[in-house]
Amino acid sequence: MGKEEKHNPRLEQNKPDEPMPMIAKVVVTGLFGGLFWSLLNYLAYIFNFTEISPNLVLQPWTVGEWKDRVLGQFIGIAVIGVLSIGVALLYYALLRRFQKIWVGMIFGVALWILVFYILNPIFPGLKSLADLDRNTNITTICFYILYGVFIGYSISFETTELANQKRVLAANE
Repeated sequence: MGKEEKHNPRLEQNKPDEPMPMIAKVVVTGLFGGLFWSLLNYLAYIFNFTEISPNLVLQPWTVGEWKDRVLGQFIGIAVIGVLSIGVALLYYALLRRFQKIWVGMIFGVALWILVFYILNPIFPGLKSLADLDRNTNITTICFYILYGVFIGYSISFETTELANQKRVLAANE
């Protein structure tokens, strides 16, 4: 490759990369957050820290014993990952401007209350909180808080970084 090819701005390899749009970052954060935290929940289920496994999300809509096996667990993890995209978009729409850790914590607690109190009747395999053991309650609330902090802080950080980049570009013009 000659010297003129290395510095030719018309060549594809010399064009700067386009930054990922903010909505795409939110979608990736939601998907990764759902997959990561539900996989950790599955490990907690395997080691008996919780009675609740990721296949709980399949209980109202699927029939058969396959959902109670490993395949059902991993399909549940995938479904939670997809649902988590919606949760991340909700956080982005409502709370992205708050860059405090406690906002993510409160968001996680609100999600926990939504699942364990409000949506409890649609999950036939989910006992009431009073019927769940203490380890399950503590483990699930901790996972939801950590999930909320992960989603919240990741989205707030990216939003702040994007705003700072726009300010720098505007100042340079």
